[in-house]
Amino acid sequence: MDTDDLSIPTYTGVIIEAEKFNHDLTLQFGLLASDCKDDNDYLNQAEALIKKWLNEDDMFNLVEDIFFGESVNEKEFKKTLNKLLSNIAEIRKTPMEQREYEDWD
Repeated sequence: MDTDDLSIPTYTGVIIEAEKFNHDLTLQFGLLASDCKDDNDYLNQAEALIKKWLNEDDMFNLVEDIFFGESVNEKEFKKTLNKLLSNIAEIRKTPMEQREYEDWD
């Protein structure tokens, strides 16, 4: 799927929230969509990725990889990841069939 196929809450809660921190973080979540079959699958994979990152022992190399060598504030990065987890939990409260989607016709 493409990010255009995400529900409006998912796009706003993950993609837009990531963009507020750093465009390179947005790219990571945008690429993730290509491996997903629907909105819930995307949320599941995004959550798993975030938890993996939060549990990473080598935060320096992780940040180097995600942000292509750009220096970012690790504390703010972790704060953003936790905000994304919170957003995902809120989005899941609405069943997928009740979420709003863009009409691209």
